[in-house]
Amino acid sequence: MSLTIYNSQTRAKEAFVTAQPGKARMYVCGVTVYDHPHIGHARCYVAFDAIHRHLKARGYAVEYVRNFTDIDDKIIKRAGELGEDWRSLAQRFIASFTEDMNALGVLPPTLEPRATEHIPEIIAAVRALVEKGHAYVVAGDVYFAVRSFAGYGRLSGRSLEDMQAGARVEVDQRKRDPMDFALWKSSKPGEPWWDSPWGPGRPGWHIECSVMSQKYLGVTFDIHGGGKDLIFPHHENEVAQAEALSGQPFARYWIHNGFVNVNNEKMSKSLGNFFTIKDILKHTRPETLRLFLLGKHYRSPLDFSDEALKDAAAGLQRLYTALRDAQAEIGEARQDQPPLREPEQAKEIMEQVEAFERGMDDDFNTAAALGALFGLARVTNRLTSASRSQTRDALLALAASHLRQLGGRLGLMQSDPREFLQGQEAPSAGDGPDPAWIEQRIADRQAARQAKNFAEADRIRDQLKALGVALEDSPQGTRWRMEA
Repeated sequence: MSLTIYNSQTRAKEAFVTAQPGKARMYVCGVTVYDHPHIGHARCYVAFDAIHRHLKARGYAVEYVRNFTDIDDKIIKRAGELGEDWRSLAQRFIASFTEDMNALGVLPPTLEPRATEHIPEIIAAVRALVEKGHAYVVAGDVYFAVRSFAGYGRLSGRSLEDMQAGARVEVDQRKRDPMDFALWKSSKPGEPWWDSPWGPGRPGWHIECSVMSQKYLGVTFDIHGGGKDLIFPHHENEVAQAEALSGQPFARYWIHNGFVNVNNEKMSKSLGNFFTIKDILKHTRPETLRLFLLGKHYRSPLDFSDEALKDAAAGLQRLYTALRDAQAEIGEARQDQPPLREPEQAKEIMEQVEAFERGMDDDFNTAAALGALFGLARVTNRLTSASRSQTRDALLALAASHLRQLGGRLGLMQSDPREFLQGQEAPSAGDGPDPAWIEQRIADRQAARQAKNFAEADRIRDQLKALGVALEDSPQGTRWRMEA
């Protein structure tokens, strides 16, 4: 099956064909660094991380660029409110973003350019747009003339008149048209500035992404992505700038992830339902949050709630339990097992593997891929419970290997399953019962059972359960895990 992508520009699924065979070039709009990243950012960058990982698994040499907007009105305003140098504030929140992405298992992109590192290139692009008649200067500001670009509105699918009627646009009587947007802003007293042909100032928001994406990925590259909220005006303006400048197509495929709601309401600080990633990770494992974010197709809206996180935690526990039990059985099996003689014996396993690949090839459908992963876990559990034989042991090893490998394709299940289930990687692990003490209580319970003191054995089980410790008796002994 070929890889297909829903292209926001054509509003249809298309076969993915890169400009250069074997090479995929992708640009994703990064954060404006004036605050800690929130759950909406997590949704975006985990989704594109899954895309990044799948492209690599498909054999593409991926060049992935994700920028930082490190100069902007919001940064200047926040720095003023805090009495902090804007550079220091930007750097602090870049570090915060990097910390959160690392926690969520998001692979680093190839490059993470910053707007302030590309001022000469931005000035050159703005000057060229003025010279080509696509931009004009007004008292130190430079505006892009949207009506000079015939293709404006193609990405969002609306006419200029519709956008003007429905959009919130900056009021400035100096503009030739209300929809014109700033390429370069003259600096106000006390604001950061760079020298330019139009006087001291700084870049507008949209121009930086056009300049940096084309500098590192070429005039026309394969994928441009970001949140759905960026389609208009940010991405629409990027297309206009880039194509007016080069006369060539900008991005071949546009990918946009859906919004995150909180308890079926739009996330908003004014509603008190605004959550940073750091807020969530104080009481939720990063891998649990990641599984929750991947549980819906990236284009679908996603509803964030405590109940949804609990479901994700329980699902992750099922996956790790299947892997732990399989590894325990494999460890006790003979190490010189012969290979499977008949491929047909592995059919049920490979059906789930193929379902995973079909899901990811169908517009990066992580929900379908996770469904296949849980299906593989169920197959693994049945094999773990089956009578031991050479064929069964070989099949179990195969199933466990695919479970681990496909989990890794989604950035999941890379921890030691025993340690994960025993809560040693949980955010609050230091507040839980000591693993050595738990092991001793399990030994005490076993001794009580052997002495037929079942009341004491039950008392110990209840004591551990009250602390969130679940016991699992098996022929190989008693295992334990922290309840989700």
